[in-house]
Amino acid sequence: MTITNEGQVTSNNISQFFRRELLPLLADLRLAIVLLLVIAAFSISGTVIEQGQSLQFYQSNYPEHPALFGFLSWKVILTIGLDHVYRTWWFLSLLILFGSSLTACTFTRQFPALSAARSWKFYDRSRQFEKLALSAELDANAESRDLASLNSLLQRKRYRVFEENNSLYARKGLAGRIGPIIVHASMLLILLGSIWGAMAGFIAQEMVKSGNSFAVNNIIDAGPWAGAQVPKDWSLKVNRFWIDYTPKGEIDQFYSDLSVLDREQKEVDRQTIYVNKPLRYRGVTFYQTDWTISAIRFHVNNSPILELPMAPLDAGGRGRVWGTWIPTKPDLSQGVSLLAKDLQGTVVIFDAQGKPLSTLRRGMSAEVNGVKLTIDEVVGGTGLQIKADPGIPLVYAGFGLLMLGVVMSYVSHSQIWALQADGKLYLGGRTNRAQVSFEREMFEILEEIERSPAKEALKV
Repeated sequence: MTITNEGQVTSNNISQFFRRELLPLLADLRLAIVLLLVIAAFSISGTVIEQGQSLQFYQSNYPEHPALFGFLSWKVILTIGLDHVYRTWWFLSLLILFGSSLTACTFTRQFPALSAARSWKFYDRSRQFEKLALSAELDANAESRDLASLNSLLQRKRYRVFEENNSLYARKGLAGRIGPIIVHASMLLILLGSIWGAMAGFIAQEMVKSGNSFAVNNIIDAGPWAGAQVPKDWSLKVNRFWIDYTPKGEIDQFYSDLSVLDREQKEVDRQTIYVNKPLRYRGVTFYQTDWTISAIRFHVNNSPILELPMAPLDAGGRGRVWGTWIPTKPDLSQGVSLLAKDLQGTVVIFDAQGKPLSTLRRGMSAEVNGVKLTIDEVVGGTGLQIKADPGIPLVYAGFGLLMLGVVMSYVSHSQIWALQADGKLYLGGRTNRAQVSFEREMFEILEEIERSPAKEALKV
């Protein structure tokens, strides 16, 4: 009587399906190329289409009528997730599938190829040399035409030589077989870093007035595991924000003097940042990206210094302008409007009918509505983009390994066999790349071991 274990049969069927069907499909180079092209295409879309913007932004820039390219509207972008490509489930699935393909290829092809390259097999029959790309047959009567002399010669050419009885095997360039494995490992490391960064990273934006402290709160895009990266026990203070202008009045560079504060509001780090020179602290990077005019400081007659916020105004595409309204009577029944376009301290004052009354600079005064208005300071604000990507070290390490693996992959793996039998010395070899250089090396070996004017023909 035979008892069949149904569970064991099912398990065997699954195992056979994985080995015979799924594993060869994953290891197929064509699948890897297609996945790589698809990933590249969607990565480009994530660069072209602005990521993490508001609904109003996509509605105004990607309307339905007319849709970009006839189909790309804000609804399509939000439905597919093109507003946060790198964190969508389907993009992460593509990365995981591509990583699985690389892993399958590594274990089914690269490791067996390396194992075969590391093992050695001696040729003990002369007809085996006929199958090699390069082979020669020499008379073994001369003293220099023996395996011992050939062994010494090959070692001088940096071959690793194995000898047994009347057979010899030599190889060099094993790094050329290890290189593809390192390339695959580096790509897996890059994918792992990308996934980790997408899941645990975040992007935030803050507009902070000069002199104010702030915590990172305005997060516009974050992965599901980003909570650990958001600063909780430290904050920042904008000590000062300023802009350098060219002689023509154009912006040359803008700067933010930032201090990192601990829980007790003690300064633990301080740096001045500008465009392309961010501040990095505990895995969080603060970039200088924008600026604004936050407030105007002034006094009326002999009053203390007063401060009013300034708001951006619609200038009809003619640059950036900020404005505010300054009361000139305690009951707020009268006042003037004040406009500024930069931090150089120049402001323009308008009356209630919109007529310009005066143009003032910092420290200057003007008589308006029966009072003396003095401008003390135009207060700027810094626009910061804040990013945390814990996967960056893995990505950088992966690219470093990738360069190393590519260089190693160009090393030729060369093999040489020799057999001394029946008064003959049979010699042959093959290589996986740089065929011309290997042929030249084989001719040099023959010339050195032959040591006679007559040369044997090398069959190519």
